[in-house]
Amino acid sequence: MTDKVLMKGNEAFAEAAIRGGARFYFGYPITPQSEIPEFMSRELPKRGGTFLQAESELGAINMAYGAGASGGNVFMSSSSPGIALMQEGLSFMCSAEVPLVILNVSRGGPGIGGIQPGQADYFQVTRGGGNGDYRIPVFAPASIQEAVDLIYEAVPLADYWQNPIFIFADGIMGQMMEPVRLPEPHPFVREEEIAARKPWAIVGYGDDDSKRNIVKSLRMEPDALEAHVEKLFKKYELAKKELCRWESIDTEDADIVFVAFGTMARIAKEAMELLAAQGIKAGLIRPISLWPFPYQAFDALGDKTKVVISAELNMGQMLDDVKMGVCGRYPVDLIHRTGGMIPTSIEMAEKAKKIYQNALPADRR
Repeated sequence: MTDKVLMKGNEAFAEAAIRGGARFYFGYPITPQSEIPEFMSRELPKRGGTFLQAESELGAINMAYGAGASGGNVFMSSSSPGIALMQEGLSFMCSAEVPLVILNVSRGGPGIGGIQPGQADYFQVTRGGGNGDYRIPVFAPASIQEAVDLIYEAVPLADYWQNPIFIFADGIMGQMMEPVRLPEPHPFVREEEIAARKPWAIVGYGDDDSKRNIVKSLRMEPDALEAHVEKLFKKYELAKKELCRWESIDTEDADIVFVAFGTMARIAKEAMELLAAQGIKAGLIRPISLWPFPYQAFDALGDKTKVVISAELNMGQMLDDVKMGVCGRYPVDLIHRTGGMIPTSIEMAEKAKKIYQNALPADRR
C-alpha cells in the first residue's frame, strides 16, 4: 500500500482498476464519469495496456465481450443511460461466462434525466436490464477508499466467478476528493499465460481443432439451454453465500435502524449523531453487496427497534429488499430524494424523528 494521496474519485477508480490487473479499457464519455476514460487514455498505454474509445456504449460492451472472451482482463465504466445501452451485452457475457469489471457512476433518471448524482439504477444493476435468467454481483462503496479496494479486488474476482461484476457508485463519489491508500499493482496477465490460467478462453491453437475453445451465448436446443441456465444458477447460489457483505453500526438496541448504501449511508451516519443528541438511538445497516442483498443482517435487530427506514436517492427501489429482510417484524418507512436532489443530515434526522414518533404507541408520542 502507498502512503495516502489525495485523489478525485473517478481517477482513483481508474487507478485501482489498473493496479488490480485490468489491461483493457473500452468506453465512451458520459457525465459524471468522463474523467475515467480521460485518465485511462493517458495512463493505461504507459503501463502496457490498451485504451480504446468506442463509437458508443453499444460498441464498447461488445469490444469488452471480445477481449474478455480472449482472456483479457477488462474494466469498463459509464453512467446510467450508458449502462442501459450495455444491458444486452451484459446478458451475453453472463451467458457466455466472460469476466468483466464494470463501474456505474450513476446519475438521476429516467431516460437522459440529469447529470446530478442518484441511486435510481438500483433495479437496473440488481435485477438486470438484459434478457433472460442471469445475475451480476453488485458492490456499493461508501467512500473512495472502499471503492478503490473493491475495484482492485473485483478484477481477480470476476475471473474466479467467470462473470461480470458491478461496482455501483453515485456521481458524488466520482466527483469528490478524498485521501486514499493505493494497493500494490498486480502484473498484467501475459498472452502466453492465458491458456494455462484461463483454459476456457479463445487463444487459438493453430491447426489442432480438438483444442479449440468456443465461447458462445446461443443454444438452440431447449434442453441444452435449460441445463446451462441451471448450471449458472448453481454458481449464483454459491455467490450468495460467498459474496454477501454488509456493515452494521449500533443496531443491537436502536430505536430507529436506517438502511442505506453509498453516499446516503454517510448522510445517515451524521443523522444518527443528531438523533442521539435528542435522546433517540439510531443504528445503520449498510449493504455493501446489493446483490446478493444481506437479508441476514436484519436478524440481529432487537425488540427495542420501533421502525426501519430505507434511505435512498431514488423513489424507494431498495424498499422491497429491506421489507424482505425485515420480514414483517417491524414497520418499514422511506426517506428519499430523487432527480439529483440530496438530503442534508438535518433533513434526514427530522424526517426520521417524525417517522419514529408516529410508530410509537399513542400514549408515548
